[in-house]
Amino acid sequence: MRDQAPASGSPSERRLSTRETAELLGVKPETVYAYVSRGQLSSRRVPGGRGSTFDAHEVEALARRNRRESGGGSASPGELSVRTGITLIEENQYYYRGVDATALAARHPYEEVAEWLWTGTLHPGASLAAPSSSVAVARRAVDALPEHAGPADRLRVAAIAAAAADPLRFDLSEEAVLGTARILIPTLVAALPPAARGLRDEGPLARRLWTRLSGRRADESTLRVLDTALGLLADHDLAASTLAVRVAASARAHAYAAVSAGLGVIEGPLHGAASGLAHRLLLEVLDRGSAGPVVADELREGRRIPGLGHRLYSGEDPRARVLFALLEDVPHAAPALAAARDVAATAARHSPLHANVDLALAVFTASSAMPASAGETIFAVARTAGWIAHALEEYGERPLRMRPSGQYVGPRPPQPLPG
Repeated sequence: MRDQAPASGSPSERRLSTRETAELLGVKPETVYAYVSRGQLSSRRVPGGRGSTFDAHEVEALARRNRRESGGGSASPGELSVRTGITLIEENQYYYRGVDATALAARHPYEEVAEWLWTGTLHPGASLAAPSSSVAVARRAVDALPEHAGPADRLRVAAIAAAAADPLRFDLSEEAVLGTARILIPTLVAALPPAARGLRDEGPLARRLWTRLSGRRADESTLRVLDTALGLLADHDLAASTLAVRVAASARAHAYAAVSAGLGVIEGPLHGAASGLAHRLLLEVLDRGSAGPVVADELREGRRIPGLGHRLYSGEDPRARVLFALLEDVPHAAPALAAARDVAATAARHSPLHANVDLALAVFTASSAMPASAGETIFAVARTAGWIAHALEEYGERPLRMRPSGQYVGPRPPQPLPG
């Protein structure tokens, strides 16, 4: 039975269920009760029920304290801590190499943001282009996939095909890896099947990606949203996919293989594919005319509301804030934008979760005649820049350091041989 919070009392005594508390803290429900046993949280039993509720202000204070400790280089017991100079997240904001990431993505195209992540130097006018030989190999491999293959499938296959065509892929010097990065990202985009014929497939990466996602002709306001989204999503500290990339790089896998490791992780609904769930939610809200019944159905089924909440931000996701502001200037985005705000406002009556980047991305994809999977494609292409940056950083560390020790919980030996 899912814990239910009692009806709200005064605003100063907001109560959260165990599930909501776990989401805000980014932990499992069992860990919430471990915090209680250690005196870090207080709980109150639900009258007549088996669950407990928690004071929202106390939970938010603990979440802020955990983030500060993580940002300061220390980790909670049992957590892996990795020193990195790429992205810092603190106080509801994030920074690429010390620079406000939202401002950087808003003022510079994705190509320049990527170069900043890789080199720490801004390269005005930077462009990403792939040789025709690399594109041809990747396209042939992707075209051979079944029609129902998803974005992550296509991008993984494209990365593997591009790797097989590069005999120098095992050169892990910084210069060689940067060369790979500047070829791989445009190859991934070019390998995707076009959404329609006759669209202009040249220019900045955002324009080329658009032709793979929507059959509409893009205007400058929508291209600006897409380009900014790519920059905002280029990195986000040690997300699950980025950790996978660093593990691969620690084993000295080449850059294509490291990126493939990241692509293997983002397919999960709690990571890169989350915007697709938010996309479908928005379409249902638009179809039914109100977020109320849609949110009610999600809660009745025991599902979390997609597009809301982020373990690293107590307030609104700064990436969502930037994209929502840009979407205000896209006239055909108005209905989806209103639906997203309706979802956030309706859910706020139940829990103090704010809109995250998945909801903003869903507004963009749902209003741009894109499939629900488009957000996953945008995320994967964008994040490849950050993955390369982390792979480069990891190549400079001691090999195979990403090797945690297992905590064996099976039967103690010696055990008899099975009969």
